[in-house]
Amino acid sequence: MSPVSSYRRLFRLAGLTYVVIAFLGRLPLAMSQLGTLLLVSTATGRYSLGGLAAGVLAIANAVGAPVAAGIADRVGQRIVVLVQSIAAGLALAGLVTAVRLGAPTAVLVGVAVIAGLSIPQVGPLARARWRPITSDAGAGRERLVDAAFSYEGAADEASFMLGPALVGAVAVVLDPGAALLVAGALLVVFGSWFALHPTAKLAHARKPAGSGARVRFVTPAFVVLGVAQLLIGVVFGATQTGATVLATAEGRPGLAGLVHALLAVGSVLAGLAVAGLPARFRYEQRILVFAGGLVLLSAPLLAVTTLGGLVPVVLALGFVIAPYMISVFVLAEQIVPLRRVGAALTVLAGSTGIGYAVGSGLAGRLADAGGHRPAFAVTVAAAVLAVILAATFRRRLASARSRASAARLQRSAASSDGNGSEWTIVSDDTARVSTT
Repeated sequence: MSPVSSYRRLFRLAGLTYVVIAFLGRLPLAMSQLGTLLLVSTATGRYSLGGLAAGVLAIANAVGAPVAAGIADRVGQRIVVLVQSIAAGLALAGLVTAVRLGAPTAVLVGVAVIAGLSIPQVGPLARARWRPITSDAGAGRERLVDAAFSYEGAADEASFMLGPALVGAVAVVLDPGAALLVAGALLVVFGSWFALHPTAKLAHARKPAGSGARVRFVTPAFVVLGVAQLLIGVVFGATQTGATVLATAEGRPGLAGLVHALLAVGSVLAGLAVAGLPARFRYEQRILVFAGGLVLLSAPLLAVTTLGGLVPVVLALGFVIAPYMISVFVLAEQIVPLRRVGAALTVLAGSTGIGYAVGSGLAGRLADAGGHRPAFAVTVAAAVLAVILAATFRRRLASARSRASAARLQRSAASSDGNGSEWTIVSDDTARVSTT
């Protein structure tokens, strides 16, 4: 099945409306951090306060989103994501109001924490829906799931490119507060729509057999994948910091965001192409290969001296980022218990955010002492660590994948509903996915 055929079939199964809703629903998360930074720093004249508010929002989301996803795995995404979307939309509006009223620092930080805790991570939750959506796809199901994760990786990258761009555009035309209000409105409308879409009910109505018992998903193999995602977050943070330092030194700080967005351009294109890789190219092998690509393509950052010279290097680096991340997410989906997929994938997304904070913080400190080159050295060091991690634990990851695959086959044989599915209908009110 070609990538184009896979994507066409996926969109037919889920419906184009769902694909659009799920993409727009993830934009507010990509908008919230930059929007908060611009709003608070512009209104108060204190970049330290803006950075604090944006930072606590990001950390709160990294902590709160996995908890919410774990609840969603147990009771269903519909009610959890609906409450999150409305609460987060109101919190972002509350943050704008607090800033405009000149509220004290403690209040601003508190509202930012509430917003971060409540913003749903739509990307991981959308990934968790694809296996039940494709449950009746027959022999080509695994290829469709692979294609779905490739699409989701590209969609995440596109959202983190378009989200900040949308914040900048609204801030220029109106003001930073309006940008956060737009993010809040998107959450209330499309986050709620994503929550109420029939795929949410389908994902919960079809539970894996034996889902009554509590199971853990934080195994040694999953921890390895979490560290792998943390390292790619460090790459993001350090690269953006280095680009900002270089652009500021040239007197054009506003171009830093545009240059960093080039990472997403290459990443989106490469992410969509991952669906065409052969199935025999196992995901633990892909992680190692693409980590090697990170080292190879990030090393030229150390030789960059101008913003113009940075452009092709960043663009090329993007072509290995999405394939690396997609491989990590798919392997995680394969090794964790099916009924904990939502929580597991959200933890990985949170690890990326924490890595971003670590990378930007470390690179910023080094840049204060030595400029852009030490900041970019953090990027290269994270890539090297990713290779070491992947090479050291490749066999452990392969073993975990094999065990999980065997366990799923055993459950499928024990609870087959007649067509070999490992999913058992536990509700007579099974949702039907719209194909319009």
